[in-house]
Amino acid sequence: MKMEINKDIERILFTEKELSTIADNIAGQINTDYKGKELLVVGVLKGSVIFLADIFRRLSLDCRLDFITASSYGSGYESSGRIIIKKDIDTDIKGKHLLLCEDILDTGNTLFYLRQNLIDRGAESVRICALLDKPSRRQKPVTPDYYGAQVPDEFVVGYGLDYDERYRNLPYIGILKPEIYM
Repeated sequence: MKMEINKDIERILFTEKELSTIADNIAGQINTDYKGKELLVVGVLKGSVIFLADIFRRLSLDCRLDFITASSYGSGYESSGRIIIKKDIDTDIKGKHLLLCEDILDTGNTLFYLRQNLIDRGAESVRICALLDKPSRRQKPVTPDYYGAQVPDEFVVGYGLDYDERYRNLPYIGILKPEIYM
């Protein structure tokens, strides 16, 4: 079945099958790195939810799940640089190993802020897992510990990534036509 919103996509970057392989590879690395440790996986809502679900189901660790909502975008396509936490995690993180799971590492503003915030609150370690990495737009010194692929400086949507809360439900990742967001 072809989705109506497919018409807004310039081209597909990653198919469903490729995304499944990415999730397998990342989860395998996480399972190896955290073997024998308890892990708290923290999903950055809303964009990470689909990727996170795929990763989390593949983990064979003693792990817990929590969520945080933080944003620097609002309804636009350019980061404001000002981070707002809209929903905080519920779990006591003192002495715990955390894995921040995000859809895309773009400017780095949000993940830089969140990582430092969680360390300041007593986490033993905080690593970053991002489905996509867009290093060409980085404003803060952040690199993901785990990531699926680097992407060009184009507007990507699907598989949880959105533009103004649309396109998250696409089963692939594609480049949004510029006329949609300009």
